[in-house]
Amino acid sequence: MIRINLLPQKKQIRRRGDATGIEVVGGEGSQAWLAFVLGAILLEVIVLLFVYKTKQDQLTQVQKHNQELTANIDAIKREISNHAEIKTQLKELRDREEAIQKLQGARSGPTATMLELTRILTPGRGPTVERDKLEQLKRDNPSAVPNPNWDPRRLWLISYKEQDRTVRLTGLARDGEDVSEFLRRLALSDYFYDVRLLPAQKSVDTVTKLELLRYEMSAKVRY
Repeated sequence: MIRINLLPQKKQIRRRGDATGIEVVGGEGSQAWLAFVLGAILLEVIVLLFVYKTKQDQLTQVQKHNQELTANIDAIKREISNHAEIKTQLKELRDREEAIQKLQGARSGPTATMLELTRILTPGRGPTVERDKLEQLKRDNPSAVPNPNWDPRRLWLISYKEQDRTVRLTGLARDGEDVSEFLRRLALSDYFYDVRLLPAQKSVDTVTKLELLRYEMSAKVRY
């Protein structure tokens, strides 16, 4: 029987390897290692592309948000571009309204205070005051409550002068108790506050020959 060796070259390589002591690596192992390296590189490229795409999308969203904010800021700037002018107009309107109120107060205020004096000096009447305030005063300090039996005809008002909502009253009274009652009513009135009694002096009326008390008071008015 004749045997034919179909792999003479392989045997020669092996023999050469045996002779030199060098091991020859086969071709299949080299191909597997190369495929592994290429796969790892390809995977890294895919990961990098994915990260890049994610960051790019985030950047796009941030840029879009910044554009929206810029548009809103521009719109607000357009709306408040005339803010200073509007403030000036509002100030002018407030000043005008305040001036009108002062004019109205100056026109009607003295009239209201004179009417209040009329009520105070009218028999059976008294100062304008809240009922609750009066009831509380009766409990806390009865001596500060006006005397309903006082006769206002025992006191006369000679002059009434007002400047910058400060009034000065001058008059005559039969005695000090009448002056005290008038002072008490003024202090309790809603129209007067900070009422003060100035030094008084006695005098004799030239007509009736009665001894009278000349008094002066100062107070501030609210209206």
